[in-house]
Amino acid sequence: MNVPYIVGWGHTPFGKLDSVTTQDLIRQSALPAVSRAGMDLADIEGIFVGTFNGGFLPQDFSASMVAVAMPELRHVPALRCENACATGSAAIWAALDAIEAGRIRNALVVGFERMTTQPGPKVGEILLKCSYVEEEGGKEGGFAGIFGEIATQYFKRFGDQSDALARIAAKNHLNGTRNPYAHMRRDLGFDFCRQPSDKNPMVAGPLKRSDCSLVSDGAAALVISSEPNSGSVSVRWLSRTQVNDYLPLSMRDPTRFLGAEKAWRMGLESAGITLKNLSFVETHDCFTIAELLEYEAMGLAPHGQGARVVHEGLTAMDGPLPVNPSGGLKSRGHPIGATGVSGHVMAVMQLADEAGDMQVKNPDIGAVFNMGGAAVANYVSILEAI
Repeated sequence: MNVPYIVGWGHTPFGKLDSVTTQDLIRQSALPAVSRAGMDLADIEGIFVGTFNGGFLPQDFSASMVAVAMPELRHVPALRCENACATGSAAIWAALDAIEAGRIRNALVVGFERMTTQPGPKVGEILLKCSYVEEEGGKEGGFAGIFGEIATQYFKRFGDQSDALARIAAKNHLNGTRNPYAHMRRDLGFDFCRQPSDKNPMVAGPLKRSDCSLVSDGAAALVISSEPNSGSVSVRWLSRTQVNDYLPLSMRDPTRFLGAEKAWRMGLESAGITLKNLSFVETHDCFTIAELLEYEAMGLAPHGQGARVVHEGLTAMDGPLPVNPSGGLKSRGHPIGATGVSGHVMAVMQLADEAGDMQVKNPDIGAVFNMGGAAVANYVSILEAI
């Protein structure tokens, strides 16, 4: 079986990008990735596109847009993947499968989304397609309403965790000030994130605006190859894991991300490491309550005790395991199809010692967690540089 390596990466700024077309996003992320890999477009043998769409744009058949953006790729096989908010990781997994099978040598993965073309209520309606629509489709507040209900149930069982959620938001916004690609580069501070206000209103359940990730446009790209890049740093997977769970929240305990827990356990075991071997984690903080539950899923704290992780500073930039040094979705933004690819780009930049002001000290091994829906499709990558 061929061993895949990340040899190139590219990333656009995330934000409200009114004047940028789909083709622009594809080019602006893919061309730097191919160049960083030391390749030409002619070296690409497979294209794997991650985009959710779901109604954000009238144009679907998204895999075909890569050749529209870059005509040199006209005859290269292209595939579009969709797996809710884990769409980007699904595209990466498809590329890895093709390389490991020996079908291709060099793959281009592009994740993108243009979400701000639609008004807020329509965005919420589109995103609710990632829920179990029969039971959850009419949830007030959209996906914030779903995670607001998760937070409400968690608070009822384990006490008010508002301080912990505010600390998570403040941590990620502080980290995001150092990320040139982030949608919001502003240090909001704990007090702002903790107290409801005109600028930080309650959104759903105990969640405030500062607990919710940003609706963003943007793209990220990877070049994955069966050969490492002899001229620069390459990154390989020590393990990659996908574990699914029930879509309806009514069929499981919403306060425990059991699928994510299994994915983390399997990923660490397959890599032959423990959490103590990780230098950082990029995790899926679509809402602050999600990051709290992910602390428990990855094994930093038992169920119901995730708050102590952030209160003790364990996941701060100067803590023993920095989580979301890029600012996470909370600050970086959450363009659905780009998110999983973006998390991998952020991790690769860390491992290549090219993360600039957001660089963690002497990273050896990093991890990425990306989930679709409310911990329905759970992906864990354990990565190291060579």
